[in-house]
Amino acid sequence: MAAHPASGAHEPSRLGAFTVWQLRSTEGGSAGLEFARSSIDPSRTVLVHAAPSRLDVEVLANGEHLIAIGRDLRPQGDEETPMTRLVIDGTRVLRTQLWPGEADLGSVVLLPGGEAGVLQSWVTDPDRSSWTWSLELRGRAP
Repeated sequence: MAAHPASGAHEPSRLGAFTVWQLRSTEGGSAGLEFARSSIDPSRTVLVHAAPSRLDVEVLANGEHLIAIGRDLRPQGDEETPMTRLVIDGTRVLRTQLWPGEADLGSVVLLPGGEAGVLQSWVTDPDRSSWTWSLELRGRAP
């Protein structure tokens, strides 16, 4: 799954040929619960749909080498949003909540369970009570 061109996505020397994003809810069970695990093209930024309120994140180059980590990441502020942006900043992963806009089209979106797609469209009602969005999912035979 390719990342948004403006995201600084391709940096093979550090991110490898692909990155694995491992997301765990820190709530539930003694070690939390897996929310998503996804292998995508190298990317410093992903969007996450319906992310848990408390999240641990690990990003691995080629599924082996830990390159960034975020622990107990929580939304800032009171506004609930349907999307979360995760960004690699050095060796840390940072979290922000957002309502996607034009600049986010083409971004990789991770879904619960680990499926990854590309954001094709996003429209939010003026009162933010509902939204309509489109995601492109691609696959290949095993």
